[in-house]
Amino acid sequence: MAFLPSPQRYDAMEYRRCGKSGIKLPALSLGLWHNFGGIDQFENARNIITLAFDKGITHFDLANNYGPPAGSAEETFGRVLKKDLMPYRDEMIITTKAGYYMWQGPYGEWGSKKYLVSSLDQSLKRMGLDYVDIFYHHRPDPETPLEETMAALDLIVRQGKALYVGISNYNAAETERAVKMLREMGTPCLVHQPKYSMFERWVEGGLLDVLEQNGAGCVAFSPLAQGLLSNKYLKGIPSDSRAASGRGNGALESGRITEDKLNQVLQLNEIAQQRGQNLAQMALAWILKDPRITSVILGVSKPEQLTDSLKCLENKEFSAEELQKINQILG
Repeated sequence: MAFLPSPQRYDAMEYRRCGKSGIKLPALSLGLWHNFGGIDQFENARNIITLAFDKGITHFDLANNYGPPAGSAEETFGRVLKKDLMPYRDEMIITTKAGYYMWQGPYGEWGSKKYLVSSLDQSLKRMGLDYVDIFYHHRPDPETPLEETMAALDLIVRQGKALYVGISNYNAAETERAVKMLREMGTPCLVHQPKYSMFERWVEGGLLDVLEQNGAGCVAFSPLAQGLLSNKYLKGIPSDSRAASGRGNGALESGRITEDKLNQVLQLNEIAQQRGQNLAQMALAWILKDPRITSVILGVSKPEQLTDSLKCLENKEFSAEELQKINQILG
Protein backbone atom coordinates (compact mmCIF):
# COMPACT_ATOMS: atom_id res chain seq x y z
CA MET A 1 0.00 0.00 0.00
CA ALA A 2 1.30 3.47 -0.89
CA PHE A 3 2.52 5.54 2.07
CA LEU A 4 0.47 8.68 2.66
CA PRO A 5 1.92 11.02 5.31
CA SER A 6 -0.32 12.91 7.72
CA PRO A 7 -1.40 16.37 6.52
CA GLN A 8 -0.72 17.54 10.12
CA ARG A 9 2.87 16.25 10.14
CA TYR A 10 4.40 19.70 10.71
CA ASP A 11 2.08 20.82 13.51
CA ALA A 12 3.81 19.35 16.59
CA MET A 13 7.48 19.46 15.58
CA GLU A 14 9.73 22.38 16.51
CA TYR A 15 12.10 23.66 13.79
CA ARG A 16 15.32 25.51 14.63
CA ARG A 17 17.45 27.68 12.37
CA CYS A 18 20.82 26.11 11.54
CA GLY A 19 23.33 28.81 12.49
CA LYS A 20 22.94 31.88 10.27
CA SER A 21 21.72 29.94 7.21
CA GLY A 22 18.37 29.72 5.47
CA ILE A 23 17.94 26.13 6.71
CA LYS A 24 15.77 25.05 9.62
CA LEU A 25 16.09 21.54 11.03
CA PRO A 26 13.64 19.63 13.21
CA ALA A 27 14.64 19.66 16.89
CA LEU A 28 14.82 15.86 16.60
CA SER A 29 16.38 14.13 13.58
CA LEU A 30 16.58 10.44 12.67
CA GLY A 31 20.02 8.79 12.55
CA LEU A 32 20.60 5.56 10.64
CA TRP A 33 23.87 4.58 12.34
CA HIS A 34 22.47 1.36 13.83
CA ASN A 35 19.41 -0.82 13.04
CA PHE A 36 19.11 0.08 9.34
CA GLY A 37 21.83 -2.20 7.88
CA GLY A 38 21.63 -5.22 5.64
CA ILE A 39 21.58 -7.51 8.69
CA ASP A 40 18.48 -5.72 10.08
CA GLN A 41 14.84 -6.27 9.21
CA PHE A 42 13.83 -4.03 6.29
CA GLU A 43 10.16 -3.62 7.24
CA ASN A 44 11.10 -2.42 10.73
CA ALA A 45 13.54 0.12 9.23
CA ARG A 46 10.88 1.25 6.77
CA ASN A 47 8.31 1.67 9.54
CA ILE A 48 10.69 3.82 11.60
CA ILE A 49 11.66 6.04 8.64
CA THR A 50 8.07 6.64 7.47
CA LEU A 51 6.85 7.23 11.04
CA ALA A 52 9.62 9.80 11.53
CA PHE A 53 8.52 11.69 8.41
CA ASP A 54 4.90 11.42 9.54
CA LYS A 55 5.87 13.13 12.82
CA GLY A 56 7.59 16.12 11.18
CA ILE A 57 11.14 14.73 11.21
CA THR A 58 12.49 16.03 7.91
CA HIS A 59 16.20 15.39 8.60
CA PHE A 60 17.68 11.92 7.95
CA ASP A 61 21.32 11.41 8.87
CA LEU A 62 23.50 8.76 7.22
CA ALA A 63 27.17 8.00 6.44
CA ASN A 64 28.96 5.89 3.86
CA ASN A 65 29.97 3.24 6.43
CA TYR A 66 26.65 2.83 8.28
CA GLY A 67 25.33 -0.73 8.29
CA PRO A 68 26.55 -3.37 8.82
CA PRO A 69 27.71 -4.18 6.23
CA ALA A 70 29.14 -0.75 5.36
CA GLY A 71 26.97 1.05 2.82
CA SER A 72 23.84 -0.97 3.54
CA ALA A 73 22.08 1.72 5.62
CA GLU A 74 22.20 3.99 2.56
CA GLU A 75 20.82 1.13 0.44
CA THR A 76 17.98 0.59 2.94
CA PHE A 77 17.19 4.31 2.95
CA GLY A 78 17.29 4.33 -0.86
CA ARG A 79 14.73 1.51 -0.95
CA VAL A 80 12.40 3.40 1.41
CA LEU A 81 12.82 6.58 -0.63
CA LYS A 82 11.93 4.76 -3.84
CA LYS A 83 8.98 2.91 -2.29
CA ASP A 84 7.47 5.64 -0.10
CA LEU A 85 9.18 9.02 0.14
CA MET A 86 10.43 10.16 -3.28
CA PRO A 87 7.30 12.32 -3.87
CA TYR A 88 8.36 14.26 -0.73
CA ARG A 89 12.09 14.60 -1.54
CA ASP A 90 11.91 18.41 -1.48
CA GLU A 91 10.53 18.32 2.08
CA MET A 92 13.57 16.40 3.35
CA ILE A 93 17.14 17.15 4.41
CA ILE A 94 19.19 14.04 3.59
CA THR A 95 22.78 13.96 4.78
CA THR A 96 25.72 11.62 4.44
CA LYS A 97 29.40 11.60 5.45
CA ALA A 98 32.81 10.22 4.56
CA GLY A 99 35.98 9.96 6.62
CA TYR A 100 36.08 6.53 8.25
CA TYR A 101 37.29 3.31 6.62
CA MET A 102 35.11 2.31 3.66
CA TRP A 103 37.15 0.27 1.15
CA GLN A 104 40.56 -1.34 0.77
CA GLY A 105 43.67 0.50 -0.38
CA PRO A 106 45.09 3.97 0.25
CA TYR A 107 42.02 5.90 -1.02
CA GLY A 108 39.34 4.26 1.13
CA GLU A 109 39.29 6.51 4.21
CA TRP A 110 40.35 9.85 5.79
CA GLY A 111 40.21 13.19 3.95
CA SER A 112 41.75 13.24 0.47
CA LYS A 113 39.83 14.81 -2.41
CA LYS A 114 40.01 11.41 -4.18
CA TYR A 115 38.29 9.62 -1.30
CA LEU A 116 35.62 12.24 -0.54
CA VAL A 117 34.48 12.68 -4.15
CA SER A 118 34.49 8.92 -4.84
CA SER A 119 32.66 8.15 -1.61
CA LEU A 120 29.88 10.63 -2.26
CA ASP A 121 29.44 9.26 -5.81
CA GLN A 122 28.96 5.79 -4.27
CA SER A 123 26.53 7.13 -1.62
CA LEU A 124 24.37 8.85 -4.26
CA LYS A 125 24.14 5.60 -6.24
CA ARG A 126 23.18 3.60 -3.15
CA MET A 127 20.39 6.04 -2.24
CA GLY A 128 19.24 6.70 -5.81
CA LEU A 129 19.77 10.47 -5.46
CA ASP A 130 21.21 13.22 -7.66
CA TYR A 131 22.42 15.19 -4.64
CA VAL A 132 22.41 15.21 -0.83
CA ASP A 133 21.41 18.26 1.16
CA ILE A 134 24.42 18.14 3.51
CA PHE A 135 27.73 16.31 3.01
CA TYR A 136 30.04 16.02 6.02
CA HIS A 137 33.70 15.27 6.47
CA HIS A 138 33.28 12.66 9.20
CA ARG A 139 36.54 13.10 11.14
CA PRO A 140 39.71 15.21 10.97
CA ASP A 141 42.61 13.72 8.99
CA PRO A 142 45.99 14.35 10.67
CA GLU A 143 47.96 13.66 7.45
CA THR A 144 46.00 15.30 4.62
CA PRO A 145 46.33 19.11 4.51
CA LEU A 146 43.10 20.68 5.76
CA GLU A 147 43.13 22.90 2.63
CA GLU A 148 42.72 19.79 0.42
CA THR A 149 39.82 18.40 2.48
CA MET A 150 37.98 21.73 2.57
CA ALA A 151 38.63 22.29 -1.15
CA ALA A 152 37.01 18.88 -1.79
CA LEU A 153 33.90 19.97 0.15
CA ASP A 154 33.81 23.23 -1.82
CA LEU A 155 34.18 21.30 -5.12
CA ILE A 156 31.33 18.92 -4.20
CA VAL A 157 28.96 21.87 -3.68
CA ARG A 158 30.07 23.48 -6.95
CA GLN A 159 29.46 20.17 -8.75
CA GLY A 160 25.89 20.16 -7.41
CA LYS A 161 26.34 16.88 -5.51
CA ALA A 162 25.57 18.56 -2.17
CA LEU A 163 23.77 21.78 -1.32
CA TYR A 164 25.65 22.39 1.95
CA VAL A 165 28.67 20.97 3.76
CA GLY A 166 29.54 20.26 7.37
CA ILE A 167 32.19 18.66 9.57
CA SER A 168 31.99 16.11 12.36
CA ASN A 169 34.21 15.18 15.33
CA TYR A 170 36.51 18.22 14.87
CA ASN A 171 37.66 19.95 18.08
CA ALA A 172 37.18 23.70 18.62
CA ALA A 173 40.58 24.76 17.15
CA GLU A 174 40.24 22.47 14.10
CA THR A 175 36.70 23.76 13.58
CA GLU A 176 37.85 27.37 13.68
CA ARG A 177 40.41 26.69 10.92
CA ALA A 178 38.01 24.64 8.76
CA VAL A 179 35.20 27.18 9.01
CA LYS A 180 37.54 30.05 8.07
CA MET A 181 38.85 28.17 5.01
CA LEU A 182 35.39 27.27 3.77
CA ARG A 183 34.19 30.85 4.20
CA GLU A 184 37.12 32.13 2.13
CA MET A 185 36.29 29.59 -0.61
CA GLY A 186 32.70 30.84 -0.72
CA THR A 187 31.11 27.64 0.62
CA PRO A 188 30.27 28.32 4.28
CA CYS A 189 30.27 25.51 6.83
CA LEU A 190 26.59 24.96 7.58
CA VAL A 191 26.89 22.63 10.58
CA HIS A 192 29.07 20.63 12.93
CA GLN A 193 28.06 17.22 14.23
CA PRO A 194 29.70 16.34 17.58
CA LYS A 195 28.99 13.63 20.14
CA TYR A 196 27.13 15.31 23.02
CA SER A 197 25.25 13.94 26.01
CA MET A 198 25.03 14.40 29.76
CA PHE A 199 28.01 12.01 29.99
CA GLU A 200 30.02 13.58 27.13
CA ARG A 201 30.20 17.36 27.49
CA TRP A 202 33.43 18.30 25.69
CA VAL A 203 31.53 20.58 23.28
CA GLU A 204 30.88 22.98 26.17
CA GLY A 205 34.64 23.64 26.38
CA GLY A 206 34.78 26.01 23.41
CA LEU A 207 33.22 24.26 20.40
CA LEU A 208 29.69 25.65 20.88
CA ASP A 209 31.15 29.16 21.22
CA VAL A 210 33.16 28.76 18.00
CA LEU A 211 30.05 27.59 16.12
CA GLU A 212 27.94 30.44 17.45
CA GLN A 213 30.59 33.05 16.58
CA ASN A 214 30.88 31.66 13.04
CA GLY A 215 27.16 31.25 12.37
CA ALA A 216 27.25 27.44 12.08
CA GLY A 217 24.66 25.07 13.51
CA CYS A 218 25.24 22.13 15.87
CA VAL A 219 23.61 18.71 15.48
CA ALA A 220 24.31 16.42 18.45
CA PHE A 221 24.74 12.66 18.05
CA SER A 222 24.70 9.88 20.68
CA PRO A 223 22.50 12.01 23.01
CA LEU A 224 21.62 8.97 25.14
CA ALA A 225 25.24 7.77 25.42
CA GLN A 226 24.47 4.68 23.30
CA GLY A 227 21.39 3.91 25.41
CA LEU A 228 22.96 4.38 28.84
CA LEU A 229 20.72 7.40 29.45
CA SER A 230 17.53 5.38 29.01
CA ASN A 231 15.43 3.06 31.14
CA LYS A 232 17.29 0.12 29.58
CA TYR A 233 20.13 0.09 32.12
CA LEU A 234 18.25 0.95 35.32
CA LYS A 235 18.51 -2.69 36.48
CA GLY A 236 21.94 -3.54 35.04
CA ILE A 237 22.87 -4.75 31.53
CA PRO A 238 19.94 -6.51 29.78
CA SER A 239 20.79 -9.43 27.47
CA ASP A 240 19.18 -7.78 24.42
CA SER A 241 21.03 -4.44 24.81
CA ARG A 242 23.67 -3.01 22.48
CA ALA A 243 26.22 -3.31 25.29
CA ALA A 244 25.59 -7.05 25.62
CA SER A 245 25.58 -7.61 21.84
CA GLY A 246 29.14 -6.30 21.34
CA ARG A 247 28.28 -5.50 17.70
CA GLY A 248 31.06 -2.94 17.48
CA ASN A 249 30.85 0.15 15.25
CA GLY A 250 30.17 2.47 18.15
CA ALA A 251 28.22 0.00 20.28
CA LEU A 252 28.35 0.62 24.02
CA GLU A 253 30.89 -1.69 25.63
CA SER A 254 29.69 -3.44 28.79
CA GLY A 255 33.05 -2.58 30.45
CA ARG A 256 32.16 1.12 30.29
CA ILE A 257 29.05 0.57 32.42
CA THR A 258 30.59 0.90 35.87
CA GLU A 259 28.78 0.85 39.20
CA ASP A 260 29.37 4.63 39.49
CA LYS A 261 27.77 5.19 36.07
CA LEU A 262 24.73 3.06 36.95
CA ASN A 263 24.41 4.99 40.22
CA GLN A 264 24.40 8.28 38.28
CA VAL A 265 21.78 6.87 35.90
CA LEU A 266 19.52 5.95 38.86
CA GLN A 267 19.84 9.43 40.39
CA LEU A 268 19.16 11.14 37.05
CA ASN A 269 16.13 8.91 36.60
CA GLU A 270 14.71 10.22 39.90
CA ILE A 271 14.89 13.81 38.60
CA ALA A 272 13.29 12.74 35.32
CA GLN A 273 10.38 11.13 37.17
CA GLN A 274 9.87 14.29 39.22
CA ARG A 275 9.66 16.20 35.90
CA GLY A 276 7.05 13.77 34.55
CA GLN A 277 9.48 12.33 31.99
CA ASN A 278 11.41 9.13 31.55
CA LEU A 279 15.21 9.30 31.59
CA ALA A 280 15.64 9.32 27.79
CA GLN A 281 13.13 12.15 27.37
CA MET A 282 14.91 14.25 30.01
CA ALA A 283 18.35 13.54 28.48
CA LEU A 284 17.12 14.77 25.07
CA ALA A 285 15.42 17.83 26.57
CA TRP A 286 18.61 18.63 28.52
CA ILE A 287 20.58 18.98 25.24
CA LEU A 288 17.81 20.96 23.54
CA LYS A 289 17.73 23.52 26.38
CA ASP A 290 20.76 25.20 24.76
CA PRO A 291 19.65 27.51 21.90
CA ARG A 292 22.95 26.86 20.09
CA ILE A 293 21.85 23.26 19.48
CA THR A 294 20.03 23.00 16.15
CA SER A 295 18.95 19.36 16.37
CA VAL A 296 19.51 16.12 18.26
CA ILE A 297 19.90 12.86 16.33
CA LEU A 298 17.78 9.97 17.56
CA GLY A 299 18.95 6.40 17.22
CA VAL A 300 16.05 3.97 17.64
CA SER A 301 15.52 0.26 17.03
CA LYS A 302 11.72 0.25 16.87
CA PRO A 303 8.90 2.69 16.07
CA GLU A 304 7.71 2.81 19.71
CA GLN A 305 11.07 4.25 20.81
CA LEU A 306 10.70 7.05 18.28
CA THR A 307 7.19 7.90 19.52
CA ASP A 308 8.48 7.88 23.10
CA SER A 309 11.46 10.15 22.29
CA LEU A 310 9.22 12.75 20.62
CA LYS A 311 7.55 13.40 23.99
CA CYS A 312 10.73 15.18 25.15
CA LEU A 313 9.46 18.23 23.22
CA GLU A 314 6.56 18.58 25.67
CA ASN A 315 8.88 19.70 28.50
CA LYS A 316 12.23 21.29 27.56
CA GLU A 317 12.40 23.84 30.39
CA PHE A 318 14.67 23.20 33.40
CA SER A 319 14.66 25.11 36.67
CA ALA A 320 17.98 26.39 38.05
CA GLU A 321 17.58 23.90 40.90
CA GLU A 322 17.14 20.96 38.51
CA LEU A 323 20.23 21.95 36.52
CA GLN A 324 22.26 22.30 39.71
CA LYS A 325 21.17 18.83 40.89
CA ILE A 326 22.03 17.30 37.49
CA ASN A 327 25.49 18.91 37.53
CA GLN A 328 26.10 17.61 41.06
CA ILE A 329 25.18 14.07 39.99
CA LEU A 330 27.41 14.25 36.92
CA GLY A 331 30.27 15.63 39.03
